[in-house]
This record gives sequence, C-alpha cells and structure tokens, in this order.
Amino acid sequence: MAYYLLRGRRRPARPRTWFKPVTEPQEAGVRLLHSGEFGRLKAKEKRNIRHILRERESGLKSRGRGLAKEDLARNLVPNTDGTTVASYGSNAYSGQYSAVLDSTFYYTCCQDWRLHVYDTKAPFTTERSPSGRNAHHTDHETTMKTLKTVDAVPGSWTITDSHLSPDNERLIYASISPTVYMTKTFEPSSPQVPLRFATRSRPRSGWEDSDEIGIYSCRFSADGNEVIAGGNGHSGGELRVYDLLSDRTTMTIKAHESDVNSCCWADTASGNVLISASDDTFLKVWDRRSLGSNQKPSGVLVGHTEGITYVSAKGDGRYIVSNGKDQAMRLWDLRKMHSNSDFEMFGHKYYGRRSYDYRYDSYPKPKYAAHPRDCSVMTYRGHQVFRTLIRCHFSPMETTGANYLYTGSTDGRIHVYSLDGRIVQILDRKKTLPMSFDPSDPVPGSRVANKGHVCVRDVSWHSQAIIMSVGWQSDHNSTSSVARHEWKGIGKLGDQMGKLEDYVEREQLEGAERPMRRSSRHGGSSRMPGSFQLEHDDE
Repeated sequence: MAYYLLRGRRRPARPRTWFKPVTEPQEAGVRLLHSGEFGRLKAKEKRNIRHILRERESGLKSRGRGLAKEDLARNLVPNTDGTTVASYGSNAYSGQYSAVLDSTFYYTCCQDWRLHVYDTKAPFTTERSPSGRNAHHTDHETTMKTLKTVDAVPGSWTITDSHLSPDNERLIYASISPTVYMTKTFEPSSPQVPLRFATRSRPRSGWEDSDEIGIYSCRFSADGNEVIAGGNGHSGGELRVYDLLSDRTTMTIKAHESDVNSCCWADTASGNVLISASDDTFLKVWDRRSLGSNQKPSGVLVGHTEGITYVSAKGDGRYIVSNGKDQAMRLWDLRKMHSNSDFEMFGHKYYGRRSYDYRYDSYPKPKYAAHPRDCSVMTYRGHQVFRTLIRCHFSPMETTGANYLYTGSTDGRIHVYSLDGRIVQILDRKKTLPMSFDPSDPVPGSRVANKGHVCVRDVSWHSQAIIMSVGWQSDHNSTSSVARHEWKGIGKLGDQMGKLEDYVEREQLEGAERPMRRSSRHGGSSRMPGSFQLEHDDE
C-alpha cells in the first residue's frame, strides 16, 4: 500500500473505463431493497407528502406507531457540490461525523500530526479563522467552530486513521507504528495514552517495539473496551486486539499474505466477529468464539481482483462494503462467504494484473471483471480508486435505512449508489465553492470553479441530508480541504427536516404540483432517489 503521491510522473488525462455504467436496477440489488434488512418497507412506499406532514403536525399515529424519521428522510440525498468549510496545509487522511448524539461534531486527522474536532451545531463564522496550538497555525483555516486540536505524537509518515469511542469521549489514532494513541475528545489538555500493540516486551528507551507492526487501521469495539488494529507485520498482514481494561494486547492473528489496509468489527452489538481487508485481494472473517490456536478464519470473502483499500460494516453483523483497487466497490453478505477449507483450495491463484500500480492513475484492461469464485452480492462501478486508500460507507441507517452506498473518488466526484446498482448522485469537488460562501445559502447562479485536481479520500454522511468530504488538492504541495454538501431541495438554512412544510407551501403557491407515477410491482421505479415528489390529495 502507499500513503504518498508519486511525483515527477505526468498524470494521464483520464483513466480508461472498462465497464459500462449501470443504468437499470439490478435484480440482486432490488431484492436487497425489498428484503426488509435495509430499512422499513413502509418507507419505500411512495406516500403523499401532505398526508405525511398532516400526520406529523397533528401527532397522529399509524398502526400504533408514530411517524418514523426514515419516512421523511429516506430520499433526501445530498445534491450540492459543496462549500469549503476547512482547509489544511497538509493532506487530511480521514474525516468523520460522530456516530451518536445526532452527528453533533466532526473530526479529521492530517499528515502534519494534528487532529481537529469541530462543533457541527454551531453557526458558521463569517470570516475564516486559524486554529491550532494557541491559534497560531495559519495553515489551518475554518468557518466551523473548533472544539479541540490534538497535537499528535509523531509516528511514521502520517496519521493513517482515527476513530471515536461509542460514547464519543475518547479518540484514538494510528500512524504506521506499533503504537495507537488514545486521548479525551473534549478535554483541552488531556494526556495521550499509548496503546502498545507489541506482543513482546519492549525496551524502556526509544519508541520502537520489539515485535513491530505498522498499523494502518484502528477501531473501538462496540462496548469501547477493546481496540482492533490492522497493518503490516513481519510475516505479512496482521490483525491485533488490545484490551483497554487489562492494558495489553490479547490477540495477534497472522491474517493475510499482504498488508491489512483496513479492519472493522462486524456489528455494533458485540465484539465477537472481526473483518480484515488486505492487499492480497481478500476479506477474512474472524469469529473469536471459534478461533483456536490454528488461527483459521471462519470464512473468506472473494471477489476483488486487486488490493482492498477499505472495509466498512453496516453494523448488523451481516453486511459489509469494501472498496478495491480493481475500481469496484462490493457489497457482501457474511452468510455467503466461502469456508476457509474451500478457500485454501483456490486462494493461491492471483487474477489481477501484476504490473498494475494504482498510484499512477491508470488501470490496465483487466483479465477478469471479478474473481471466478466471486461471492459478493453486488458490485458498484463508476468511481476511481487510485493514488490513496479511498474509503466507502453505508448511508445512515436511522434516516435512509442504509439504502445507499457512497464513496470518495480520485477524480474528485463523490458517488452515491442505490443498493440496486445505479448511481443516484454525483457531487463534484471541482465545483465546490470557496470558504467565503455560507454552506447553507442558496446555490449561486454562477459557480466559482475549484482550480486544480481534487482527490476525495474520505466521506461522511450526517444523520440528516449532509455529506462532508475530505479532498486533497493534488496539484498543489500537499494541501487539502473539507467541503460540506447539503441537500437543497426543501430549505436553505437550518434543520433540513424542519423545512418540509415550507417546501410544500411554496409548491402550492407556485402551482408546480408534480404527480408521482405509480411504479409497476416488478419493473421498479423510474424515479431516481434524491428528492420528494408530490401526489394529489385524492390519490
């Protein structure tokens, strides 16, 4: 894997696309949408918006249950190219909303060994304000309220990953070293506690561990008492677990032949099932309840033909999504994984292009669209995965039913996919507005183009209809920025959910009522998610 940009080589105009875009719903994806495992089936029905609002205002309950938030927000997909809300003098490697408390803050980690935590509920400032050690770091500018800036302990090359504890009280980060550091999220001068993932004792002098591992990825467990880490060890890709209560590494797994670029827990209810994603093209599933001394995985997910850059879990213990250097994002059902005994019969054969180097923005024509033993349930193509480990995620379960998958892209275009395989939204960072604009104002008629090439490495979807993206200004000397992408179909300011009434009233006054076409039971809908459409009252 590589965390740096190769310089001195001319970038091709645009990589060739070897796969046709998906324009029709794919059968496997449609089955997922109607399986009941991705949100409320009731929310998928096209309901009269006026009836929804009347129920909401009067407090009426349908079938004994109140109006679900998902009924209102399911089709609200962010649809603007965004406004810059923060900029850095170095590359930012991740940027995520807090997982609970309604996404009330957002945090990033950068190559200059700083992590930033922002208040997403505070109003935007009218002037850009530097923030950092005593606010004298002028290479960090933002219109958001900065809650805290953490000066990280330097490791190797960059901070590769960061993650919040389930209660949002603690923040961990990794830096291609054997040690993950943990600090308090909100306390101004809290100590940084080293979590030494070395399995053997280390000398008291120096920072090197005797059993080294370069950690790329780290995640808290569901109860916040453990940390999983993945990286490169002496014998290949390794997965390790650190117990915070006993203050020691409790498990080391020789997981893959190549680096573990990403890892996660399979669900949000327990810490039994671990997922590792590697440059060897495979994802492996590890159940600690059945993991014996032989350290064999419970199963293997096969489908990518090139290295895997990221893995993210839906949180239900069943579905995960991964991005690959084969320019594909794949959705997996853990119930359909190959057994390890079967995998050992065919896993030694490589189906990718051995001369391929994803750092050069060019993907040669593949010999195989997927591994011959592909067990993924869906494949999504259209975005680019070059130069760095591009990340992908599920949309928020509580508001969208996780009906969408979204990813960054080397070409600067954030892709939002429906589960059925179609691209339902593209947000272009080349058209992102500068920091002088208010992110919640109406989109101006004339756009100010973003100069240079932008590579979107990470994206995060607010529990409402907002996406934040971390983009590298690749034509400049290691600078990056964060952009805020809102859904602007209903309101321009404040709570998107509170502006549905304004939208309906305006539509009535303008006489622009749009009837919704009934979809055929088997043919699917021709309407693309992303905006509400109105029905007549008598329908």
